[in-house]
Amino acid sequence: MHVPKDLISGCRSRLSALVGQCRLWRSESGGAAVEFALIAVPFLAVLMAIVESAVVLLAGQVLQTATTSAARQIMTGQAQNAGWSATQFKTYVCNGLTVMFDCGKLNIDVRAFSNFSTVNLPSVTNPDGTLTNNYVFQTGNGGSTPDIVVVRMIYQWPILASGLGIGLVTSAGNTNTLVATAAFRNEPY
Repeated sequence: MHVPKDLISGCRSRLSALVGQCRLWRSESGGAAVEFALIAVPFLAVLMAIVESAVVLLAGQVLQTATTSAARQIMTGQAQNAGWSATQFKTYVCNGLTVMFDCGKLNIDVRAFSNFSTVNLPSVTNPDGTLTNNYVFQTGNGGSTPDIVVVRMIYQWPILASGLGIGLVTSAGNTNTLVATAAFRNEPY
C-alpha cells in the first residue's frame, strides 16, 4: 500500500502542532514569575501591616517612657518647686521625646485628686474620634496629705497603611490615639 507524501506531511504537521501544545502546557519556565505575581500584593500588604504595627507599638512605648519620666518631676515636687506651668512641663517632656513625635500635636492632661476613690478621668476623644480639648494641669500638693495625681499624654499617631483595613486606625483622620498614663501619690516634699 502506497501512502501519498502530502498526507504524511499533513499528519506530521498536525502531530507536531499537537505535541507543541502539549509541551506548552507542560512548560514551567515562567511558573515562578506567575506564582510571585499572584502572592506579591497580599505578601506586601501583610509585610506593611507588620511594620506599621511595630512602629505604633514602639511609639506607644516611647510615649509611656516619657510620661513615666516626666511624672517623676511632679511626684517628687520638682515641677511644683520650680513653678512650672503647663507649657514648661510640656517643654520638659518634649526634650525627652525622640524625633518620632511632633510636640505640637502632643497633649498633656495632669489631674490631682484627694484620694483614689475620687479619681474620675474624662475620655480623651469625642465619639467621632477627634481629640477633646478639656485638658488641665493640676500638679497637686505634697504636704502631710499628698494628692493622687494622674498624668496622661495623648498623641494621635498617623497610620500610613490605613487603606489595608488592618485595625490600627482607631480615630478620625487615619490616626491611632496613643495615651500614656502614670498614676501616683505625690511624695511629701
